[in-house]
Amino acid sequence: MLIVQKYGGTSVGDLDRIQNVANRVAKTAQEGHQVVVVVSAMSGETNKLIAYAEHYTPTPARDEVDMLLSSGERVTAALLSIALNAMGHKAVSMSGRAAGIVTDAVHTKARIEHIDPSQMRREIDEGKIVVIAGFQGVNESGRVTTLGRGGSDLSAVAVAGALQADLCEIYTDVDGVYTTDPRIEPKAKKIDRISYDEMLELASLGAKVLQNRSVELAKKLNVNLVTRSSFSDAEGTLITKEENIMEQPVVSGIALDKNQARISMRGVIDRPGIASDIFGALASANVNVDMIIQTVGQDGMTNLGFTVPKTELNDAKAVTDRFIDKLEIKGAECDDSICKVSIVGVGMKSHTGVAAKAFSTMASENINIMMISTSEIKISMVIQEKYAELAVRSLHAAYRLDQ
Repeated sequence: MLIVQKYGGTSVGDLDRIQNVANRVAKTAQEGHQVVVVVSAMSGETNKLIAYAEHYTPTPARDEVDMLLSSGERVTAALLSIALNAMGHKAVSMSGRAAGIVTDAVHTKARIEHIDPSQMRREIDEGKIVVIAGFQGVNESGRVTTLGRGGSDLSAVAVAGALQADLCEIYTDVDGVYTTDPRIEPKAKKIDRISYDEMLELASLGAKVLQNRSVELAKKLNVNLVTRSSFSDAEGTLITKEENIMEQPVVSGIALDKNQARISMRGVIDRPGIASDIFGALASANVNVDMIIQTVGQDGMTNLGFTVPKTELNDAKAVTDRFIDKLEIKGAECDDSICKVSIVGVGMKSHTGVAAKAFSTMASENINIMMISTSEIKISMVIQEKYAELAVRSLHAAYRLDQ
């Protein structure tokens, strides 16, 4: 098998942990597999480099920031290759450029456009373990770029796709995807297999195990993805095509997102195009709107409510204030003491009563639901933040996810 393994910052946090990774990589190679490793910078290194840049100016040039930050991953890649060679394994480190990773020209958050795997393939065919600096590539002009948050995961998935690897293992400090956050519900169970779509929903709804960009890419490239811990030998969670999962549970997991705020607009002029004007202005201000509810208008007025990330509440408020000044909205209330709890499962497609159970569970705990949104495999509810943990535990028990 050809296996791509990715190790995050905590997994390579110091020299002893890099040795631990080297031991794990060597074990995989000794089992007869071809191995390509993608590494992050040592934990804390990226923040340190950013602080160095900001010593001179709070707004350093983005292309120079990319040049600087990319060094963190190259240090880790070289150290891991040195450790493997010292153990008697032929290994070679590569920058994103050497690995053939070509991106667009958007510095600090570039997107991978294509990968030329020929150099990697030559080294693999010579029996070497290839160690790649993650989070980086080069644009068509040859300038170094970085891929933004979760960039090393993206590097690993893209490399796995380009090499047509049998498996892409993402090693972190957690041993897989759980039915919910074990810190909230200790009875949470690790999921053995989950579909790309379910993982995408959980990732976008607050689950922190994987970045949704890397799951999207894995789905697009048909890469079997495993997330597991670099600190234990426990089996991880396989993220794969829906048809590769024999028993589809009705509900796979419960996600919680506390980074939510709600704006309720009163007395909105009920004219054609008002919603387009408001949400167009929010989009222009780069405000990410999630759930929207509009009530039936009376006397030429309607009420409109929506949720945004808590971090974007002030920007959203500035937009609604402009419409109040134009007398197109009578007033707007903001509430940042809310959260969003979501139920996810592909089994919802073929089962009835899933939503009814969620609503009755909330009612039995005397939790008021402010907003609801649904998709084919998801039900999201906005509730008061003080009930967040109670809601998660109650729903987890109601769908028997602890069984």
